Amino acid sequence: MSKQNRHQLILDLVQAKGNVQVSELAARIGVSEMTIRRDLEALEQVGALTRVHGGAAAPPSRSYEPAYHARRLQRVDEKERIGRAAAELIHDGETVIIDAGTTTIEVAKALRGRRNLRVLALSLRIADLLADEPGLTVMIPGGITRPGERSIIGAMTQRAFTDLYFDTVVLSAGGVDPEAGVTEYIPEDAAVKQAAAASARRKIVVTDSTKIGTIAFARVCGVEQLDTVVTDTNVDSALAHAIAERGPEVVTV
Repeated sequence: MSKQNRHQLILDLVQAKGNVQVSELAARIGVSEMTIRRDLEALEQVGALTRVHGGAAAPPSRSYEPAYHARRLQRVDEKERIGRAAAELIHDGETVIIDAGTTTIEVAKALRGRRNLRVLALSLRIADLLADEPGLTVMIPGGITRPGERSIIGAMTQRAFTDLYFDTVVLSAGGVDPEAGVTEYIPEDAAVKQAAAASARRKIVVTDSTKIGTIAFARVCGVEQLDTVVTDTNVDSALAHAIAERGPEVVTV
């Protein structure tokens, strides 16, 4: 088993149980306890979990956002599929906002080689990824960059949308819940997403299935304000149905 797959299994077990012992992880995954301890140390360094005596625990609260580099290790295949599917919904000639995130960057990757797109990137990573694409015009708003995340936030970022009208916004999310709506861990992130969504005719959320049913700290919007939610086939069918009943199309890939 590759290290990436092993890390994913560890994170899945920690997320599901909240607190898991090294011995249980070693038995479930089929490796030595020494290997598990090294894995836990590596995952703690990127903020994916917290080591406790004899094992590991999940982050404690709705206001805790796992680090970008930790999220990048999770659901890699699913995020790539979601990114490609969302990119297929965007047509040449559109004006598009692409939010920061580990799933939205997969959308950006899938847009490389496209023609006549104007893209406003809310992430320095995405702006850099697309900057040299000859068929794209890349815009970056003013604002403050978040270290590690490299997203762009703040009042200046929000004001950038005042006089602009986009065809589509592609949003990431800390959680998508039928009742609570789209939520984020950081209020400043949520405020930028709200401004971006208000300036776009069509609203697409891209998120892996672990975020469906999750409620983070700060509300962005209700699911009834969305046009499409793109997620993976592991999504809970009852939750997907409950979201679809409120209006948006739920696309699973």
